[in-house]
Amino acid sequence: MPDYDVITVGAGHNALITSAYLAQAGYRVGVFERRDIVGGAVSTVELVPGYRFDLGGSAHILIRNTPVVEELGLARFGLEYLECDPLFFAPYPDGDHLFIHRSEERTVAELEAKYPGEGEAYARFLAEWRPFARTVRDLFLQSPDPLTLGRAALFGKAVEGDWRRALPRILAPYGELVDEYFREEKVKTPLVWMAAQSGPPPSEPMTSPFLLWHPLYHEGGMARPRGGSGMLTQALARHVVAHGGAVHTGAAVDEIVVEAGRASGVRVGSQVYSARAVVSGAHALETFGKLLPAALRPAAAQRLRVGNGFGAVLRLALDRPVRYAAHPGREARVALQLVARDRAQVSRAYGDYLAARPAQDPPIVAMSFSAVDDTLAPAGGEVLWLWAQYFPYTLSDGRHWDELGPEVAESILAAFEPYAPGTKASVVGSLFQHPLWLERELGLFRGNVMHLEMTLDQMFALRPFLGAASYRAPLRGLYLTGASTHPGGGIMGASGRNAARVVLRDLDTRPLFALRGGEARA
Repeated sequence: MPDYDVITVGAGHNALITSAYLAQAGYRVGVFERRDIVGGAVSTVELVPGYRFDLGGSAHILIRNTPVVEELGLARFGLEYLECDPLFFAPYPDGDHLFIHRSEERTVAELEAKYPGEGEAYARFLAEWRPFARTVRDLFLQSPDPLTLGRAALFGKAVEGDWRRALPRILAPYGELVDEYFREEKVKTPLVWMAAQSGPPPSEPMTSPFLLWHPLYHEGGMARPRGGSGMLTQALARHVVAHGGAVHTGAAVDEIVVEAGRASGVRVGSQVYSARAVVSGAHALETFGKLLPAALRPAAAQRLRVGNGFGAVLRLALDRPVRYAAHPGREARVALQLVARDRAQVSRAYGDYLAARPAQDPPIVAMSFSAVDDTLAPAGGEVLWLWAQYFPYTLSDGRHWDELGPEVAESILAAFEPYAPGTKASVVGSLFQHPLWLERELGLFRGNVMHLEMTLDQMFALRPFLGAASYRAPLRGLYLTGASTHPGGGIMGASGRNAARVVLRDLDTRPLFALRGGEARA
């Protein structure tokens, strides 16, 4: 009898979600994680006394458009979500600002009052693209096989109006599509800057879906786990253990064991653990480049495009709340703060990236979630995280990130300071996560937080590569989950849920009722 029914490699949020569904269905699951804490890029630690820093993703938006939290009953395992409304705040150097609220009606009314005609345009944009956004969401919650994709395109109500008119817009660069709806640059910029969080620049063709997802922000909203982003993965680990599974930390998997052409377990140091199936939540390059024997590594895995880095984040402990010149109230601190003057600033930063140098004038997404969660900072203090783009992993001038890091961290803070004067003087501690740090500490190759570039040739049935896109590796008994698989990066959990469905289908021919409710199968 094997040690486990299923062994999971890694304890990122998708790997834990797959494990939780399998454990909930009654299977004996063993999770092996190399770090001393679970969560991967969804983890939280106290690096400065009294201040809790997330080490990766912080805004929980995508997962709010899935049933994961409810199906796994994570509230029973300590997960408490705190709602964040407004959703987005955009300050401008001239003192102007705008908010995007959870309420569409309030957002439309405020935009119309500030910029006549833009509120109506925003309402029209949401109405026209909401069906498409919902169709994409539904595709994200399924295995990306051609039949499923074709059925959705042919029979789903993906657009309002004529497909022939919609298709060219879907294939357009998102930085240009906003021109069809809006006149005011201050309205276009935050929409484009949010779309840029997936990676491709505003000028890249066939990227409009990153913008057209926007209507779902109003549906799912944004929230924060009380205690930090990592409380999601802590709850998932408790769920696995409560359902009879085991979660091993400080236990790096050195090899996926293959016997008779089938994945049969893992080796951790000198110890071998056996299983009926193995699920790898590791980066695709880790899975196929290190954990499998060289003779079993698919040629397609050697052609995966990771890119040359992406962004960097400066995490700050402040002795007072951040205060924006354009809007000093608490509402600005609750929202995601989209600090970009205009679309040209985003494009220039990408131009620096193409030249393999750090962005000289980076656009920023600022986050101060201590505004809704007083467990993150001591009384009167604040945590402020500045995510900035774009920053290459390999630099053109031969300099090294260990040398350049302090200088770039200072430049990010300097870019933010005019929007919130006095921030620099209030810093009492910091962590700078540059691309090399992200690779070393979180296993994000070349600092790409999405694992693989989020371009059309590495999406849907082509992620991570053709023949391995339905969460089954080209080796019997080996399954994949995580940001290297459909639908990609971000705190969503769809990959983990989809992978669980595939594994359950292969292990058990009975109905997949285990995906509903929070009780283990008898």
